Amino acid sequence: MKNLRIAGVVNESIVDGKGIRYTIFVQGCPHHCEGCHNPQTHDFSGGNEITIQQLLKDIQKDPLLSGVTFSGGEPFCQPEALAALGKEIKALGLDITIYSGYTFEELWLMSEKNKAIRELLEIADILIDGKFILEQKSLMLKFRGSKNQRIIDVPKSITAGKAIETEL
Repeated sequence: MKNLRIAGVVNESIVDGKGIRYTIFVQGCPHHCEGCHNPQTHDFSGGNEITIQQLLKDIQKDPLLSGVTFSGGEPFCQPEALAALGKEIKALGLDITIYSGYTFEELWLMSEKNKAIRELLEIADILIDGKFILEQKSLMLKFRGSKNQRIIDVPKSITAGKAIETEL
């Protein structure tokens, strides 16, 4: 199995999606959004490599988790490893939330050429999409940084062939 390059993890987060979440911050991001709160994740050669098995072992230690969040960096820059990890996470009965600077529509188009992006989308329950836009920053938004970002129900969106927003 492929290794992941990560910036770090938060073992129990309540700000990265619904419930208590294990959050993985992947390393590497092409977006470089002005005002990003994780600029240290932008460098694709930064962070550390970790095996999927190491992450799974850590996730399995915590019976309080309701799900796992892939954040970043940009998760869709490491789709093969995250899709493989995601399948294992789903087998544990946990849900998956993914933060991406790409929109659902962009990812859907990208997935036509990249099977791993499609696989990663298909294991996601929630996608919080869109680049962070400093001018649209709001501290009043739940689980998002700027007003343009959407909370997408991924299974419903894949079935409909278009983004279906939801609330968490």
